[in-house]
Amino acid sequence: MPASRPRLLPWPGANGQPCYLVTDGGANSRLAKLADEMEDVQLNTGSDLLKHARELLRTRYVSARELRFLSHRLAEALHDALRVAESRGMRIPTADAGREDPAEPRS
Repeated sequence: MPASRPRLLPWPGANGQPCYLVTDGGANSRLAKLADEMEDVQLNTGSDLLKHARELLRTRYVSARELRFLSHRLAEALHDALRVAESRGMRIPTADAGREDPAEPRS
């Protein structure tokens, strides 16, 4: 059985570069399951942060420091969500996956 396609992991490498997983175990490997759990944590954290941001912005007075902090956390959550979306998008089978080469004649 060939190795699966590289999966973008939800955490960066040592120097901030993208980190990929290639495994024969596919979605059942330990690291793939850990990555799934981390994606869930990241998305839930982003959702909680968005709720907090909405509540904070409904208040009459919010300091520049609070808004700056909120902006940084929202940017981090957006970055995480975009990485999760990219990773999941890369794993969606293409329309022609599993089909024969259209250039080859059928028998």
